[in-house]
Amino acid sequence: MPVGVAYNANLVTYRAASNVVLDGYQEQEGVKKAFTALGNNTSVKIISMSMGYVFSVGKIEDAIKYAYSKGKLIFCAAGTSTSFTTFVGVIFPAWMPETVAVTGVKEGATPQKCDVCHSGSKVDFTVVMQRAGSGNSVPVNSYYDNQTNYVGGSSVATATTAGIAALVWSKNTTWTRDQVLAKMRQSGSFYPNRNAELGYGNVNAAAAVQ
Repeated sequence: MPVGVAYNANLVTYRAASNVVLDGYQEQEGVKKAFTALGNNTSVKIISMSMGYVFSVGKIEDAIKYAYSKGKLIFCAAGTSTSFTTFVGVIFPAWMPETVAVTGVKEGATPQKCDVCHSGSKVDFTVVMQRAGSGNSVPVNSYYDNQTNYVGGSSVATATTAGIAALVWSKNTTWTRDQVLAKMRQSGSFYPNRNAELGYGNVNAAAAVQ
């Protein structure tokens, strides 16, 4: 069975919408309320959301800015969809400056986004989410048939990156959000450079907590 990255972290969950596409009033209202509540929760330091939309939503923007003003570190999925719609690039709200955009990539030495994942200049970090044709062994057992594989797109990549951030912050409890982000960037596979489409790349969790 899958386990979380920061397996000893406290987890606060909100079901804010019925699906991952924020195209309805109820979904947008739910996400707004969730970000506002999380912003007001002093025990919450990191927010991870794997939902989005191709257009900006004012009430969600305002709620995210509010949570950000409270010192929250906010991770959002860059987008996962069928190959013919990935041209959209990074979706809302991951494109906002207050959020950290994450996407999935294929395994291997050459950086390449996974087939269903979005990429773009707003991406900050990546996580390997798709097996390449290399025959390499991979570290994830699929929960439904126990076959070794990679599972997920930018959504799972976002949650994983938020977990790494929790590890870094738990090791350095007095740090600010910006210090945690700086350490993660320094542990990225592209650091000190930034890839035009994939940001700082895959974060080395072990290096990030040294």
